[in-house]
Amino acid sequence: MATKLIFIFYLIFAATILAQKQASSAKVAASQMHSRGNFQYGYSEGSLRPQDCAPRCSNRCSKTSFKKPCMFFCQKCCAKCLCVPPGTYGNKQLCPCYNNWKTQRGGPKCP
Repeated sequence: MATKLIFIFYLIFAATILAQKQASSAKVAASQMHSRGNFQYGYSEGSLRPQDCAPRCSNRCSKTSFKKPCMFFCQKCCAKCLCVPPGTYGNKQLCPCYNNWKTQRGGPKCP
């Protein structure tokens, strides 16, 4: 009887340790997902904070000759989607909301 009791205690102890490890690894994964060093930060939908839109859009619009309209629409799109595709052109598939927002005429709204 004592061995069964020790075995049950051991199982409960092991299950508790395993649950704690899983919880801590989930917290680490969530914090890494939103860290600035992560490649996906800002490039996946909803991963930016509103205050991060201006620098991202500044980089996105850096090579255009129409800076004011580019910055206006980029910041508008970023505020809605909370993401800006990497680079100065293209890569919109990484941010579906940014890519799929269209004008009334059916053209792309976001630069």
